[in-house]
Amino acid sequence: MKETLRTIPAGTGGNISPRKAVRRRVLSTDELVDGVRAGDRTILSRAITLVESRNPKHFEQAQAVLARLMPHTGGSQRIGITGVPGVGKSTFIEAFGKNLTGAGKKVAVLAVDPTSARSGGSILGDKTRMNELSIDPNAYIRPSPSSGYLGGVNRMTRETILLCEAAGFDVVLVETVGAGQSETMVAQMTDFFLVLMLPGAGDELQGIKKGVLEIADLIAVNKSDADPAKAREAKREYSSALRILQPTSKHWRPQSVMVSALINDGLDTIWDLINQHRAVMEKEGEFTAKRARQQRDWMWTMLRDRLLETFTHRDDVASRLSALEADVLSGTTNPTAAVEELLGLIKTTGQA
Repeated sequence: MKETLRTIPAGTGGNISPRKAVRRRVLSTDELVDGVRAGDRTILSRAITLVESRNPKHFEQAQAVLARLMPHTGGSQRIGITGVPGVGKSTFIEAFGKNLTGAGKKVAVLAVDPTSARSGGSILGDKTRMNELSIDPNAYIRPSPSSGYLGGVNRMTRETILLCEAAGFDVVLVETVGAGQSETMVAQMTDFFLVLMLPGAGDELQGIKKGVLEIADLIAVNKSDADPAKAREAKREYSSALRILQPTSKHWRPQSVMVSALINDGLDTIWDLINQHRAVMEKEGEFTAKRARQQRDWMWTMLRDRLLETFTHRDDVASRLSALEADVLSGTTNPTAAVEELLGLIKTTGQA
């Protein structure tokens, strides 16, 4: 593989303008695998960037890296965390993460930032919102753009989880953009799904979708220190709602608890419940079954993504796609007719 050496212009004292591209040596597959296994944060970040890349040239190496690291994955607690806007997810994750690192755990945080539908950019500001955790030697924060994917999940979040596990992280926290039906995607790739809510249950129950409560393993009413009476009422309301919903497992009844990330109250209880859930799921054989389903879901997600990518990059499809988009926008063609024409190209190819 051709290597590009990182160079620093003479006379700069090592300070390079951020506008000037810094060329780095391309790492071999062996270097990436060995670096991730050694827990090298810089190489882990580069491995994640590699698997997130849509560049076809990077795909083959990314798959080779993942294949080599797969035997070293699966040892973490995978925890999904979501919540309504303003609930304090970042504050919670920082306090929760510091509790875990203080107990000797290595914690990875995969914080997905929403990608702008207009500009295609994202803020990626999670490290600035988790100042203390970001400098903790036993923590790793990886902000990634959601790239428009439902549930605020980057297209390669599953692969990123595996890379973090191979790097030796005991707990992987996946923070999502916000509560909604599409958060089922997060629940499908984690072992435990935590929903953070605010006091004021009446308004919140009207605003949250039923699907999120159905997949929650635990609801935590955050900021309970601000108004304990409202927090207790919210806890009762959520407990009542959970009792009438069908749980995801017959062996685990989701509950609601009161916490305050700001004063670090109740976070140990959440960790105890996560461990209780893990013990129950392993005892009943559901943990292994769920991990197997995660692999299956990963396969189907990748298949759909790769099929769409391969199809739209075909010369005959690409040449018609932009014209059909223009026709749909102008109203001269309806979406169904446009899709049928494109699918007709597959049928024509198959007959040929």
